[in-house]
Order: sequence, then structure tokens, then C-alpha cells
Amino acid sequence: MDVFEAVAEPSRRTLLDLLAQGELAAGDLVAALPGLTQPAVSRHLRILREVGLVEVRPDGQRRIYALRPDGLAEIDKWLGRYRRYWARHLDSLERHLARNQE
Repeated sequence: MDVFEAVAEPSRRTLLDLLAQGELAAGDLVAALPGLTQPAVSRHLRILREVGLVEVRPDGQRRIYALRPDGLAEIDKWLGRYRRYWARHLDSLERHLARNQE
């Protein structure tokens, strides 16, 4: 599985959104996804680890998960092509709005 396949799954995107706010223990991540069982969340976290999007470190009996910023580089590179597209369109929108406010 690659990074794009990993983030295509909504529960994994939710986990990434949670981890974007900071490190969280596995139990906290399970609690944040009440519709999923602990084994299901563990499988999603394992996939995210395997594709390099998150890392885990032990803290006593707990496992603490965090985003790996370098793991997002592949997605960022891919999105780069489309940022230019949106920048041009947003610039056009800004000019249009400025003309209509005068």
C-alpha cells in the first residue's frame, strides 16, 4: 500500500487529523473513534506507520503516536502541481472581487 491508498480511507484520515493536533496515546485515538473497535484502530495505525505517515514510541505501557512530517512529503509534492492551478484561479477571483467592490 502507498501513501495515497492509506489516506483514501476515511478513518485513517481522521487519525491523521487527530495527530495533526499533537501526539496522542493509542487509547486516546481509539476513544476518538467510537465507531471502530480497538483492533480496527490498531490496524489503521499499523498501515499509517508502514507507509511512513506516523511514528510510535513506547511510554511505559502506552504507545504514543505522532505524525511524521517527512511522510507527508510525497503528498505535498503531488499537490504542488495543483497549487499553481488554484493560485491562478484565486488571483482571478481576487481581481474580480476587487473590480466589483469599487
